Amino acid sequence: MTTRRTRPAPRPPEGTPPRAELARQARHVLADAVRIARWAAVERGATAAPGSVPGAVPAQERAAAALNLTPGQIRAGWDRARLAGLVELHGDTARPGWRLHAWDRDDSAVLRGWVALFDAWSLVHPAPEGVEPSAVAEVVEALPQVLSLLQLSQGPVLVPALLDLLGQRVEELREERCEVPGAEQAPEATEAHGTTGASASVHGTDGLPALLDWALEGLAAVGALTLDPGAEGRHATLTPLGNWAVWVKLEQICVAAQSPAGNIEQSAEDMLRGCARLTPGPARAEYRAWLAARTLSSAVTELLTVARGEDALLRGLAFEALRVVGAPAEAEVRATVAEPSLRPYALLWLAEYEGADPDDAQEVLTREESTWLWVDTAAAVADHGESELLVRHLDSAVQGTVPALLDEIRAVGHPRTVQVLVALAAAHPDPALAKAVRRAAFQVHTGGA
Repeated sequence: MTTRRTRPAPRPPEGTPPRAELARQARHVLADAVRIARWAAVERGATAAPGSVPGAVPAQERAAAALNLTPGQIRAGWDRARLAGLVELHGDTARPGWRLHAWDRDDSAVLRGWVALFDAWSLVHPAPEGVEPSAVAEVVEALPQVLSLLQLSQGPVLVPALLDLLGQRVEELREERCEVPGAEQAPEATEAHGTTGASASVHGTDGLPALLDWALEGLAAVGALTLDPGAEGRHATLTPLGNWAVWVKLEQICVAAQSPAGNIEQSAEDMLRGCARLTPGPARAEYRAWLAARTLSSAVTELLTVARGEDALLRGLAFEALRVVGAPAEAEVRATVAEPSLRPYALLWLAEYEGADPDDAQEVLTREESTWLWVDTAAAVADHGESELLVRHLDSAVQGTVPALLDEIRAVGHPRTVQVLVALAAAHPDPALAKAVRRAAFQVHTGGA
């Protein structure tokens, strides 16, 4: 840990433009998206956002007329604005995101917005029709190796070379999933399908050229690379923005792999357990590195799966990691609002995402939701903390008195209520209060009022 504190921050590769120049380039890439987001912010409350729902076609036409853009440009810019966190949808109303407010003065907000768009490149450009979703997912998962080659090459790379690397990585992913048939099954399988082993091996990769073209065009659409014809054939080159973004993600992976707390190869649950004893800064660095080594959609799904488990500490940490994800996690987090065990965490996440101060975000919770969250946090402390922490946790309850807290705890029906009350009674130094808490635990256990 001492080494991590004193080690100077890594410097970008030689030739990387200053952050101010990178931010200028990101502003240029997202210029239309910012114009559309600001138009939608002015129009909110009066109409649906452009491009948000099919019924919003009139809004698209008004935006196109006001901004001198085509309807297609409006739809594309609107998608970029959403993915970059410039706007937020609430029903049929668009609200400006916090990044939009900071766009002209905060280079970090601009670069984070562009990186969010870069991470969501596969949503910007529709995948080719007639391609299996599993094949698209394989290419998305394999593409970081392609980007790494482009970054390490420090110049243009011919598309056939990228195709070879993509094919190798896709085959590796399939082998890791044990998709190759066993030796005793291979003859029957190939005879049944009328193919030889060699042709079966090629069969799964014959659609890769089209998928690679789709991926490169999608990355070019967000300003991460350029595609040029060239004398020797078509080649791809990372832009300064794309080169910087790939370097940042590679650096995060290397730092995590070299640090004592490196959890990059772990599952979400093991990674969160490894971060439980870290302070917030180092923990966020671990989250970023873990996320950088995965596709965001699979990482968000894995974190929410952990959050649905029984360990309240991991539930809270999972949402801390989701705060690092930011905009790409919004839709899935918003969907968990309907789940009682995740609702308070999701509401707080959404409030902070929408610009609320973390100290004021608690105001979005009802009294019952705050009480449920208090019990869940107490369960985390009881399982992983010290008894003194559990006693001090009493001060964070919204209720003014312990009797009122006990009454409302019994009403919210948290599944860990009895265990929390028993642990609190054992830890509290006041005998009278401890007795009252034990009595409340017994009443909940027996179903009494």
